[in-house]
Amino acid sequence: MPSPLTHDDPQAFGPYRPVARLGSGGMGTVYLARTAGGRTVALKTMHARIASDTAFRTRFRLETDAARVVGERYGAGVVDADPRAETPWFATEYVLGPPLDDAVELCGPLPEQSVRALGAALCGALGQLHASDVVHRDLKPSNVLLTAYGPKIIDFGIARAAGDDRLTRVGVAVGTPAFMSPEQASGQEHSAAGDVFALAGLLVFAATGRPPFGHGQAADLLYRVQYAEPDLTGVPSSLVPLLAQCLDKNPFRRPATDWLAAELHDGSGEFADHLPDAVLADIGRRAAEVWQIMPQRLLAPADEPDMAETVAPARWSRRRLLLTGGTATLAVAAAGTAGVWAWNERGGSGPDRPPAPGPSNRLLPRKRLDSIWQIQVDEDDLFEEVMQPGQLHVVGDMVVTVAPHLIGVTAKTGQRQWASNLMDSDWQVATDGERVLGLGPSDEGASSGKAGGDPLLVTSIDLLTGELNDPQVSLPEFNGELVGDQLVCTANGIAYVVAGRGKFVHSRFTANQTWYLFAVDLSTGKRLWTTPLPARRSGSVRLYFLSAAVVGRDLVALQEANDGTVHAVVRDTRSGAVRWDRPLAGVKASSVQLPLVTDARHLYLGAGELRALRLRDGRTAWESKSSRPGRTYGPPALKNGTLYAIEKGLGMVALDPGSGRVKWEEQGGQGVEADLKAVPVIGTDHAYSRRASKLWAIDLSSHAPTDSYRTTGNRFIAHEKSRTVISMGGNFLAAFPLR
Repeated sequence: MPSPLTHDDPQAFGPYRPVARLGSGGMGTVYLARTAGGRTVALKTMHARIASDTAFRTRFRLETDAARVVGERYGAGVVDADPRAETPWFATEYVLGPPLDDAVELCGPLPEQSVRALGAALCGALGQLHASDVVHRDLKPSNVLLTAYGPKIIDFGIARAAGDDRLTRVGVAVGTPAFMSPEQASGQEHSAAGDVFALAGLLVFAATGRPPFGHGQAADLLYRVQYAEPDLTGVPSSLVPLLAQCLDKNPFRRPATDWLAAELHDGSGEFADHLPDAVLADIGRRAAEVWQIMPQRLLAPADEPDMAETVAPARWSRRRLLLTGGTATLAVAAAGTAGVWAWNERGGSGPDRPPAPGPSNRLLPRKRLDSIWQIQVDEDDLFEEVMQPGQLHVVGDMVVTVAPHLIGVTAKTGQRQWASNLMDSDWQVATDGERVLGLGPSDEGASSGKAGGDPLLVTSIDLLTGELNDPQVSLPEFNGELVGDQLVCTANGIAYVVAGRGKFVHSRFTANQTWYLFAVDLSTGKRLWTTPLPARRSGSVRLYFLSAAVVGRDLVALQEANDGTVHAVVRDTRSGAVRWDRPLAGVKASSVQLPLVTDARHLYLGAGELRALRLRDGRTAWESKSSRPGRTYGPPALKNGTLYAIEKGLGMVALDPGSGRVKWEEQGGQGVEADLKAVPVIGTDHAYSRRASKLWAIDLSSHAPTDSYRTTGNRFIAHEKSRTVISMGGNFLAAFPLR
């Protein structure tokens, strides 16, 4: 239950003001907090006394990451976070529902139908975690909250990536003894099978009111977990064989979550239909009471002055800076708390009107796609007008993206190889197909910077581990905190970078900042040349470069000018000098924030009319309005001497890149709904185009569609080595056949 704030609790964390304490432990304190607009959240902080410890900060950040992975359906959705603050914190939706142990105490052991529905839903939550190679490691009744729409798992303080032992030591048991797996109790590796063991123990508790290995001292419980048989007395007879299998001492004999879910429940009905009336009534009571909680702060002791502090804002990430200005501010104010009386983020309902019923608690831990593999990722589309969200980078056997931390995934299998906690949405990423580069603020501290903040850091990433490689090029003459810093592109061991000097402010660009484009040799760390950039209009949103690529000795780029026009600009890669600069009439900046399409002769542009500009002088080689007037096209793709694009109302067309002459048009009349925003993907025998919620395959011989695949993706890229089309969108990274 909420308790009053103490006299020395901070007054605010970012936009959130604490209202009451929800609990406190060895790592930190959890508050009930609200924004000025009334949004209520649960806000978790780290104790100031341990905030300077790197290991604890890493663990806190991993907890935030794991909460993002499980998402809003199965967990308390993360709405904001600042892991770099002096006192790190993150805010989640305030879940309106009792923890499982409170529910059992209130109404006694749950009936079988409740236990089955609860178990199936938690299988879905664990399946989502495990698909991202994350294990919870502390699944217990107090960490499962019951809502009318399904259970939510919380407290990921000791969750971690499967196989990652950086935060634990072999031989040391970490977790809650009564619900540990045998391998966890002995200090060994706790895999996804360990979470299944804990889930079974939690369901035994739900069905009987006691853990499967009883109560007692920690040492006694650890011994029983490893060597004694579970006590299943009182468990419904139909559940005993199933839970006994989950509680097998051998982790390899325990079932997978998807199989277990199907055995527990058929997915019919709403979750609320399976809950006892007393639990539903408690959910409603909590929903009503949250609005009645008013801020209360205990007075300081008589001999101690009131030292209540406001957490000083540390460096804000690029994302958070954007949220403070421009159109993106609406994203911060968008939602309210979750539960029976939740604010409806999409529909706009308020506390005096319940939201529409949520989806039934289906048993599928992942969406039903026609993909070879799929994994859950945490996307953020708030900055689509600044840069394309969730760009996909092909490098070797992997696909790399920021979602919201840099992750490396094996393209053929979907195995997540690593997730770099050093590089999140503060950083920008580029690749030349052989290496991945990152650009972001250095951790050296603002005092070492000469340009108004932390130095700028440029480095490559180890593709085996996700760690930063040496040399790490630190550039103290540029402010690495500025939101306009940009890793433009990389080629031949050279990084092309935009960086600025001056103090950061809560907007994109200001008149007192100065900006430069430079090239840096990654092998030596030396800048090869530096050239000043024209000042941006104060308050401008987009980065200097919309897209760029190196072609021979040319740095080819699209840039947005202060008047909003888009320019094609070519620079000499040896000096940065501008060869030519041409404004592009009718081109919108938001439509060309995509990888450039070029060959040795031309730059190809779509998003309206199709045109080809000569790289040597910027003049028009050909344009579609001459041969096909009035036609509208999406962004093009180029492969094996053919240019491909989606034509509105027709579908896929193939053109000669030298002349713009149409080679063929899609047949069958099924291209009317083809998405003009998605770049086509070209294989050996088929081209791929997004249409509604499907990815269509068009045969390059017959020019007609042959297959379609269900997808949530809206960005696609070919990974030719693995023969897959990689898609991203709808919080999923997935792979489809590339033929």
